[in-house]
Amino acid sequence: MSSESTAPKLRNIAIIAHVDHGKTTLVDQMLAQGGVYRENEARQERAMDSNDQERERGITILAKPTSVVWSSPKHGECRINVVDTPGHADFGGEVERILSMVDSCVLLVDAEESVMPQTKFVLSKALRLGLRPIVVLNKVDRPNANPDGVVNEVFDLFSALGATEEQLDFPYLYASGKQGWATRSIDGARESLAPLFELILDYVPEPKPLAQRNAPFKMLATILDSDAFVGRTLTGRVEAGSIAVGATVKALRRDGAEIERARLTKLFAYRGLRRVPVERVEAGDIIAIAGLSGVTVSDTICDIEVVEPVPALPIDPPTIAITLTINDSPLAGRDGDKVQSRVIRDRLFRQAEGDVAIRIGETADKDAFEVAGRGELQLGVLIETMRREGFEMSISRPRVLFKRDDDNALLEPVEEVVVDVDDDYSGIVIEKLSLRKAQMLDMRPSGEGKTRLVFHAPSRGLVGYHSEFMTDTRGTGVLNRLFHAYLPFAGEIPGRRNGALISNEQGDATAYALWNLEERGVMFIDAGETVYEGMVIGENSRSDDLEVNPIKGKKLTNVRASGKDEAIRLTPPRRLTLEQAISWIDDDELVEVTPKSIRVRKRWLDPNERKRRERMAAVA
Repeated sequence: MSSESTAPKLRNIAIIAHVDHGKTTLVDQMLAQGGVYRENEARQERAMDSNDQERERGITILAKPTSVVWSSPKHGECRINVVDTPGHADFGGEVERILSMVDSCVLLVDAEESVMPQTKFVLSKALRLGLRPIVVLNKVDRPNANPDGVVNEVFDLFSALGATEEQLDFPYLYASGKQGWATRSIDGARESLAPLFELILDYVPEPKPLAQRNAPFKMLATILDSDAFVGRTLTGRVEAGSIAVGATVKALRRDGAEIERARLTKLFAYRGLRRVPVERVEAGDIIAIAGLSGVTVSDTICDIEVVEPVPALPIDPPTIAITLTINDSPLAGRDGDKVQSRVIRDRLFRQAEGDVAIRIGETADKDAFEVAGRGELQLGVLIETMRREGFEMSISRPRVLFKRDDDNALLEPVEEVVVDVDDDYSGIVIEKLSLRKAQMLDMRPSGEGKTRLVFHAPSRGLVGYHSEFMTDTRGTGVLNRLFHAYLPFAGEIPGRRNGALISNEQGDATAYALWNLEERGVMFIDAGETVYEGMVIGENSRSDDLEVNPIKGKKLTNVRASGKDEAIRLTPPRRLTLEQAISWIDDDELVEVTPKSIRVRKRWLDPNERKRRERMAAVA
């Protein structure tokens, strides 16, 4: 283990941007040009997206610190701690916490797409903290880039968000994160990211905690994770003082109550892509600590004599919730090994401990839990993670969380929706969103035969809309959404237009039965798949639910007729992804999630209702 002290020249910054504006790609180039890799070392694309789902979805889900060392002719050698943050508002809890660790941020804006909803979200948080952002206009080498127009839009956004005169005087660069260059002027030399590094050293102040080097040690826990070798680790910025391995510290909750006292077993500093063990850390650096078992995010780790915790920023509350229960279908326990409610409960509360934007609540049913979060994507990522860990569970339709104002009037969450769509499809999008109580705020051409539409829409009206939107726009539309405010209840919104095709038998589906059912609607299953009574096997072409028999076989005779023995050709089924299934279901349906399968089923009927339906079926 090496003994290391933080260099006197230190900068802490966060990279913030809208989804897919090139943030992680820019960080890749910063690492490469900052000397993180050896000359012959293999370089991983999107190195900061280490999570499997991050790579599959192409988005950043978890915030991660890294650092580069830059030798500047003006400033000398300086260490720059860089925090890569999520760009989607569903993971805004990560952004809100991370910004408390840095002294400035780099706001990355696509020079073609311009300002987008998540740009507003992360920027508003940064400005509220008093940070002075650096603006980087990325992808200026694209044919349809409009960097000068985007600069004006960014300025207008700063002004609309209440930026101070100092914040409005932001520096900006033209850049291509993919090609690895930045320049002060649009016609400048396109060689490297040196102008960006130099601007960071010129513009970003030294960490404020450096002035508290001689004070007692304090650190606010910002990120919680678990390591197979050292156990629970907490990451944050040292707000005051210094500490060494072996020292005894205590932990305080936000209200000042003491949680525990413990001896620090490990200290880590972020050096490039690695977390390196060090003997001592000092004020201003972003570090990780091991040895504390009861501490979580927003708690303060400090010297024994400290009595006041570090203030933790308030986190925006969840706006959407699902009910997560055990899987009690006839096929339960076939795929997963974690099926008990106790195991599911422990996993959910462990998730909420490290993710402050997730809220877990108990329900009247001992086997069910309410899971609340920022949006469908955040909840979908959590369920997918649990599924890959071997869990089986059932998920209800998402529902929004309402509030009451001082006059007891009902309020609901409303989102700002920005749609980029081909001109030919703008009409159907406006029509569908209007039915969902959306109000259009803006409509303007965005170039290349596309139109940009801006709406304010109730969150409950957007549940399940994305798949319909992709169908209406033939897969070419882009929809972005951001929580706007709680506004008065907008009235009833019509639900799903199509009913469900429900199996009334248990067994293996036959090609003959599915072939006869194709005229009834779209199938979700293929021949040979196991079904059970109450399982939804397709979407009805009409609005009502229809019970069908998907295991019915062809009656055999000893008479051979012309054309009778031709092979049955089925239309390929529509396979629902996890997010699609959760958004498709109605209030009386559940999504059954296992490590290998995603099924939709009706909620189990009570015995009296089942008997009544059996009597009706017999009469019919």
